[in-house]
Amino acid sequence: MSGVIHNRIRTLRFLHGEMSQAELGQRIGLTRQTVAAIEAGKYAPSLAAAFRIADVFGVPLVEVFQWERAG
Repeated sequence: MSGVIHNRIRTLRFLHGEMSQAELGQRIGLTRQTVAAIEAGKYAPSLAAAFRIADVFGVPLVEVFQWERAG
């Protein structure tokens, strides 16, 4: 079953003091490039990384990532 993962990382970064991709990366143990790829939907994060991202913003995982079935 295939699908697409959407995210609200850019919006959440803006709402949290215009946090940079580099700062988010430092806080979750990923590079800025990886954060940029996740944010752009070009790379799906590991489940652990997804939970760390949600934790940084203090929101449930579902408020950061949404999965949409293809087709």
